[in-house]
Amino acid sequence: MKRSIAAVSAALLAGGALTAVAFPANASPAPETTPSTLQAHRADIRAADAEAYTVFSQKADADGAKHTRYTRTYRGLRVYGGDFVMHTAPGGAFAGTSVGLHAPLTLGVTAKVAKGDAAAKARSAFDGSVTAAGSPELFVDASGGTGVLAYETVVSGWRPDGQTPSRLHVVTDATTNTVRGSFDEIETVAGTGNSIYSGSVSVDTTQSGSAYSMVDPSHGNGRTCDMNNSTAGTCTTFTDADNTWGTGANSNRQSAGVDAHYGAAKTFDYYKNVHARDGIFGNGTGVPSRVHYGNAYVNAFWDGSQMTYGDGAGNNRPLVSLDVAGHEMSHGVTENVVPGGLTYSGESGGLNEATSDIFGSMVEFYAANAADPGDYQVGEKIDINGNGSPLRYMYNPSLDGASDSCWSTSTKNKDVHYSSGVANHFFFDLAEGTGATAYGTSPVCGSAPAVTGIGRAKAEKIWFRALDVYFTSNTSYVNTANPANTARAYTLRAATDLHGDCSTEYKAVQAAWTAVNVAGSDAPCTGNPANDFTVTVAPSSGSVTAGASLTATVSTTTSSGSAQTVAFTGSGLPAGATASFSPSSVTSGAASTLTITTAASTPGGTYTVTITGTGTSATHTATFELTVTGTPGTCGSPGQKLGNPGFETGTAPWTGSTGTIGSFSGQPAHGGTRISYLNGYGYSSSENIAQSVSLPAGCTTYTFSFWLHIDSTETTGTVAYDTLRVQVLNSSGTVLATLATYSNLNKAAGYTQRSFSLAAYAGQTVSVKFLGTEDASLQTSFVIDDTAITVS
Repeated sequence: MKRSIAAVSAALLAGGALTAVAFPANASPAPETTPSTLQAHRADIRAADAEAYTVFSQKADADGAKHTRYTRTYRGLRVYGGDFVMHTAPGGAFAGTSVGLHAPLTLGVTAKVAKGDAAAKARSAFDGSVTAAGSPELFVDASGGTGVLAYETVVSGWRPDGQTPSRLHVVTDATTNTVRGSFDEIETVAGTGNSIYSGSVSVDTTQSGSAYSMVDPSHGNGRTCDMNNSTAGTCTTFTDADNTWGTGANSNRQSAGVDAHYGAAKTFDYYKNVHARDGIFGNGTGVPSRVHYGNAYVNAFWDGSQMTYGDGAGNNRPLVSLDVAGHEMSHGVTENVVPGGLTYSGESGGLNEATSDIFGSMVEFYAANAADPGDYQVGEKIDINGNGSPLRYMYNPSLDGASDSCWSTSTKNKDVHYSSGVANHFFFDLAEGTGATAYGTSPVCGSAPAVTGIGRAKAEKIWFRALDVYFTSNTSYVNTANPANTARAYTLRAATDLHGDCSTEYKAVQAAWTAVNVAGSDAPCTGNPANDFTVTVAPSSGSVTAGASLTATVSTTTSSGSAQTVAFTGSGLPAGATASFSPSSVTSGAASTLTITTAASTPGGTYTVTITGTGTSATHTATFELTVTGTPGTCGSPGQKLGNPGFETGTAPWTGSTGTIGSFSGQPAHGGTRISYLNGYGYSSSENIAQSVSLPAGCTTYTFSFWLHIDSTETTGTVAYDTLRVQVLNSSGTVLATLATYSNLNKAAGYTQRSFSLAAYAGQTVSVKFLGTEDASLQTSFVIDDTAITVS
């Protein structure tokens, strides 16, 4: 669901990069949420020019650490998937981010598809009867980590069953009018009170005169009402004369109401008492519950503000069981914690559904109701399948015949109720372990080691912490482009927050993800209070001529606990080079001699060599910067060094705004058919392309050349409004030199070749970069072709 936040704007930032930051009304922004802090960490939040950020929520930990969630706009357009979390340590120091974008946005914002055409396409994507279609909103769809200009149209109506309402958000491409995806914001599952499933239970009601109503004053005045088997119209709040509700039989209409009222209260209490969250919405407000919805309606759903339950097949099996209530209302928690909720498709949709399965089950355990004891089956009471089987099995999800127990590359293509199986399986293994358990036998995937569970109390807090503080709207199981934005990475951070780095709980999270085939490039442990060590290399850098060797000392210290055996390995070496250690392993506290030996054919350049020390309880690394030079007087590797220099073979290995590479009408190539066409929009923009290259040592000439065509509608002859900078950067992205700056003042017909010497960077790995910037009016195009770096 979309939500608006009443906000006031803070001061504009310099440079036009971060246009504004808005804060919730009546809130006093903490130091870590100020515009200057965002400006200082542009790379960490994948910032682009002409963006603005709004605070969605702020959370402070007991130790003073803070976590501030933001939403993002780009050139005035909402960015779906652009949300991020800024983390600060106690005292306010920057402590990292959670970000869904893979890289800063670099797209234009002019649609080629008319709104009317987008609306028609959205209506055609609706499966059922349409009652209304909203006006398409132009926005940036970055749910996949990269930005695409798109429309979102909300189409309302009824699903094919005629009883399930639908508010379908259809996303269409604003250039091609193809449907990119869709999600329905209505998420389905599927006194003393005598309930159908939970036995005789206590429920809180409100007395008015001599009558009682099913309004719960202890849980935010949540009310339970009877839809009288209709799908529209008035929902009548249950009332009773003696405050004894229902009979436990479905024939009494109050009985289903008791289950729903009880489930809402227990879910409210669970979040408040276990996770310190004040109800579903976080503000103490109770949840309305509608029962007896539709005729023989076999479903239940959350629509963003209330619960609705059908009566099941033949109106004989209302879907009001405790875990269904906890499941559906947990959708409400997810969408109120993460801006827009976890995107309800692909792997993020699976995590959304799994979160509801996990907390629905935990509500069941929390309630400790003898008539419906806690288990790891979802919907086992409501018999929605008609054969006595539950909807889902968390201990072995594939038992339902559709869910994934193990992650695979096809998981993202499954319905979210089935891709949820991977996270459900992970959570069960984390809490209860693998193999035979009291709740079912949980297999491992492939040859993964067995997992020893850490118990529900720890597992549920780790999952909630990850959701509450780290998840973004497009968090997934596996993300090769942005491996930090995964459930594995975020649950590990949560385990570290709650139990310490490299703790038993941290390692259990690692093992449980591995057991469901979700691997990860986890950061090395930085501290284990029980038994840990450090690794350092001195000196930390050195230079060697190709064919020779050098040495350094690798030292270890026991930082805590007892000493342990540490074995060394080296990685990241250039071709022909080897690393050896004498001795190859030591007891922590001792040192080893590192010898790096190069071959005569080892290419020149600077390399980051990683030295890894693997101990019996932890692994740590240190780095050594190795510079290899050619034999004096010998050119190690002459020739042309740039890949795809004329852009004719695609975009790789160029990086940056690779959408600028291609064939474009009105801008002919210097050679071949393809160019890099930077800027030329007539509004504020920044685009760049870059390529990394290793320059051999010992050569005579290092010539960087390219053909450049500049045209512009700027009329001035004195002011450089739009510029192209030609830069050299080191491997860390720091600008070493700006070789030249061109502007609208250099506009001319045709191409001109430009050449520069890179001799100052011989023996190094550097990047050459073209950076074009354009102001808010009158276009200037910088067209680049036939680049080369020639070494001889």
